[in-house]
Amino acid sequence: MAAVAEDLNDIPAADQRQGFFQTTMGKRVALGGGIALVVAIMAALWMWSQAPDYKVLFSNYSDRDGGAITASLDQMGVKYKFSEGGSAILVPSEQIHDLRLKLAAQGLPKGGNVGFELMENQKLGVSQFLEQVNYQRSLEGELARSIQSLGSVSAARVHLALPKPSVFVRDQQKPTASVLLNLQPGRALDPGQVSAIVHLVASSVPELTVGNVTVVDQTGNLLSDTSNKAAGNKGLDATQLKYVDQVQQNIIKQVESIIAPLVGKENVRAEATAEVDFAQVDTAAEMYKPNSPPEPQAIRSQQTSESTQPGGGASGVPGALSNQPPGVATAPIDGQPAGANVPAAGGPTRKDATTNFEVDKTIRYEQRPMGGIKRLTVGVVVNYRRSVDPKTGKVTVRPLAAAEVAQINELVKQAMGYSQTRGDTLNVTNAPFNGVDKPDDAPLEVDWWRDPANLPLAKEIGKYLLLFAVLAFLYFRILLPLMRPAIKKFDEATAVPPEPEPETEEEIEAEAVIAEEELEEQEVERRNQGYRANLIMAQELARKDPRIVANVVKAWLGSNE
Repeated sequence: MAAVAEDLNDIPAADQRQGFFQTTMGKRVALGGGIALVVAIMAALWMWSQAPDYKVLFSNYSDRDGGAITASLDQMGVKYKFSEGGSAILVPSEQIHDLRLKLAAQGLPKGGNVGFELMENQKLGVSQFLEQVNYQRSLEGELARSIQSLGSVSAARVHLALPKPSVFVRDQQKPTASVLLNLQPGRALDPGQVSAIVHLVASSVPELTVGNVTVVDQTGNLLSDTSNKAAGNKGLDATQLKYVDQVQQNIIKQVESIIAPLVGKENVRAEATAEVDFAQVDTAAEMYKPNSPPEPQAIRSQQTSESTQPGGGASGVPGALSNQPPGVATAPIDGQPAGANVPAAGGPTRKDATTNFEVDKTIRYEQRPMGGIKRLTVGVVVNYRRSVDPKTGKVTVRPLAAAEVAQINELVKQAMGYSQTRGDTLNVTNAPFNGVDKPDDAPLEVDWWRDPANLPLAKEIGKYLLLFAVLAFLYFRILLPLMRPAIKKFDEATAVPPEPEPETEEEIEAEAVIAEEELEEQEVERRNQGYRANLIMAQELARKDPRIVANVVKAWLGSNE
C-alpha cells in the first residue's frame, strides 16, 4: 500500500487548473495578438508620416456658401476638414488650385450676394414692380462683388435708393447709394481707395453723383467724408502728399545712386525737400509794343484823295477848244518836279493822304498743369575717406579733397535738376560718420543648426528620424522577440539533416550494443508502466465498486485453500 501512495504523489496536477495563457493554445493566441498589435502601430505611424498637408481652400465664408462647398466636395470625393473654430475649409495642398477652379465654375462661393443671375429665372406674369426690385437687387449684388475683390475688403453690402422717374423737372430726384464695408483684420483703406470705391459705385448707376455715395466701415466710421471739400478746404489731400513724397524720394535715390560709386553706398546720405505747385493756371496775354526804328513798318492800308476848288468865274474861250484833253506832259528841266512854276488853270488844289500801320501785338495762351516744382532744397552728407592697414588693422580717416567735393557738388546738381532761376539750393558737406574710425567687426558665423534657413529642412529630417527610431524600437524590442520562437520552430522544421559520415565496424558494433540496451530499458519501462496502469485501474475499480474487489479477494482466498 505504501508503494501505491508514492506512485499517486508522483502524478502531476491536471492541465485544467492552469491559466489559458499558460497553455500552448493561449501562448499562440498571445503571440499572434502581440504581433498584430505591433504591426498595426507601425502601419499607423507610417500612415501618419505620409499624411497629406492640408491648406486653406476658403475662409470667412457664409453658412450657405459653406454648405454648398462641402456638398460639392463630397460629390467629388475629396477629403476635407475644418480649422479650429470652423472659419476655414482645409483640403490637401496638391488639390487646392484644381478645386478652386472647379468650384468657381459652379459659382462658389457666392459671397451671400445675388447678382444678375437672379434675372435668368424670370417667370411669366411678373409685375413691373417685382422686375424693378429684382434688377435693383442684382445691381447691388454685382457692385458688392466688385468691391469685395479688393484685398482689404472681406465683405461688402450696397444699398441703392433709385427714385421713380418723373416728367416734371421740379419733382425729379437724384439717386443715392450707401456702402457698408467689412475690412480684413488689421487692414485699413486710404483715402485714395475710398475715392475709388465711391467713383466705382457712382459710375455704375445712371445720374448718381459722387457726393451722393456714402461709405461706412464695420465699426461705424464714415470713410467718404466730403465736408472738407464742400467747405472749400485748400489743403493738400493724401494723393498730393503722396506725390510730393515720391518726388522727394526719387531725387534722394538719384543723388545717392550717382555718388555711391565714388564714396561707397554706406558713405553718403541725402535728403530733399520739394515745393510743388498744385494750382492749375490758364493764362491769356495780349501785349502791344511800338516798333523799333530799325524794323520796317508794316502798312495795313493807305488812302489818298485830291480835290481842286474852282476860281472866281469861268475862264477860257467857250467852245470846243475848252473841252479838249490836256496836252502831252513834258519832262522837268534841271530836276524840277513836273508842274512846278506852272500856273494853275483853275482854283486852289487840296490833297489828303491817310496811311494805317500795323501795331505790334502778341497774343499768348499758356496752360500750366498742376504738380510743377516751384523750388528744390537738397542736402548731402559725405563720409570721410577710410583706409585700413592690412598688417596692423589700424583704421585711418581723412577728409575729401576740395576738388572731390566740387565734383560731387556738380554731380548732385545734374542729378537733382538744379535751377538757379527757380531758386534751388544745394549743400554738400563732408563730415565723418559716427563710428567711421572703428575697425570692422568680423561677420558672425552662425552654426548650421542655428541658421533659420535650415529650420524647415531640420524639422522634416527630425520627423523621419523619429519615425525610424520608433519603428526600429517596435521591431527589434517587441516584434522580433515575439516572433523568435516561431522562427526557430520553422527553421527546425524546414532544416535539412546533414548527411551521416561513414562509420567504422567498431562504431557500428558499439551502436548496436547501445541500441540493444536502450531496447531492454524501454521494455522494462513498458512493463513498469503496465503495472502502474493496472494498479491505478484496480484502485479506481475499488473506489467505484468495492463488492467486485471483495468477491475477487474471496475467490483468491478460496483457490488458495
